Amino acid sequence: SSFSSNPEDFKTFYYNQTLDHFNYRPDCYSTFQQKYVINSKYWGGPKSNAPIFAYLGDEAPLDSDQLLSVGFLTDNALQFQALLVYIEHRYYGKSIPFGSRKEAFRNASTLGYFNSAQAIADYADVLLHLKKNLSAENSPIIVVGGSYGGMLAAWFRLKYPHIVLGSLASSAPILYFDDISPRFGYYSIVTKDFKETSESCYRTIRKSWAKIDRVASRPHGLSTLGKRFNTCCVLCSAIDGASVGTDTLGRIYAGVVAYMGHRSCYDMNEFKNATDQTNEGWRWQTCSEIVMPIGHENCKESMFPSAPFNLNQFINECKSLYGVLPRPHWVTTYYGGHDLKRILHRFASNIIFSNGLKDPYSSGGVLENISESVVAISTANGSHCLDINMAKPSDPQWLVMQRNTEVKIIRRWLSKYYADLL
Repeated sequence: SSFSSNPEDFKTFYYNQTLDHFNYRPDCYSTFQQKYVINSKYWGGPKSNAPIFAYLGDEAPLDSDQLLSVGFLTDNALQFQALLVYIEHRYYGKSIPFGSRKEAFRNASTLGYFNSAQAIADYADVLLHLKKNLSAENSPIIVVGGSYGGMLAAWFRLKYPHIVLGSLASSAPILYFDDISPRFGYYSIVTKDFKETSESCYRTIRKSWAKIDRVASRPHGLSTLGKRFNTCCVLCSAIDGASVGTDTLGRIYAGVVAYMGHRSCYDMNEFKNATDQTNEGWRWQTCSEIVMPIGHENCKESMFPSAPFNLNQFINECKSLYGVLPRPHWVTTYYGGHDLKRILHRFASNIIFSNGLKDPYSSGGVLENISESVVAISTANGSHCLDINMAKPSDPQWLVMQRNTEVKIIRRWLSKYYADLL
């Protein structure tokens, strides 16, 4: 593998990004610093119109772990002589508007600029800025993303075909919206994975829910369960068990000790940061536009108790969190999804949808070729985003083949592009 894990090859930059690409109110012209990282070690340069591979950031900070885990770029940089660019998604990591995380997440008015359409407009801006700066106007761009980032990669090619030549969308559940995919698809794959791994484990888990319910419904049932599972009764028994005469705050402190262990001092920011950036950011994203109706079904095969997705309940939860209502039909209105095969068949091109069928999200993925250049590659044993992870000597043959196929397809896109350029 041509992989270079040398951190010096990665240089960090910040782009002065527009807060709102779709509005002309004065406040929408304010800007924030958007982080992007470049590795130009293998680039053939602008004279040869060598390609640019761009990784589209998803719901996480763009840190060195992420740069190194996206092996698809580094593993193929040498053979394509590609410039590598990684762009952080707005509202994650260092790419925070309004001067601070606290300010940006204060309420729905500051969070309102946090959505996928703004994010891909950011990516368009950064990439055009880069091409101009590097005098690389004719360098074709290939974008790569996984999971939500894979959705962005596919949508980017559909919305900005004049900027991106093609997209590798790994494990992108772009059909898990409205009623396009079976709502129980996700958990039926989880069930199948468990069953294939261990029939007895699957059976034990399946039987456990009814037993738990049975115990819970008896008198003192919950405390019986608490004892069996050593759940957080620890907290309450410490609070209740503090010595006679301990005041209220002293009792709460006994609970803190029970929960966090004996320490010389307790950092209360640990509590506050218990939900990390991904959880906090993604909660807003799902409560606004990424409404995926994933639920458990009630069937005798399922490993899970019945819990169908309840849209009204979901809407109420989001309303109480943010004071705004989610828009469950916006994604399909803006990006499409219904009758995808028929619609993209003639109009779209140059997208690879890759999936591993052990990944529960593949139930919302594109699993059949749509046209000659909008293609689906799936592997029976693949898991979430596996194909864009770093190649290892221990990788099974089917995974090596999947990656080789992707590379071959991208090579074909590029040779057609260079033919058109001439």
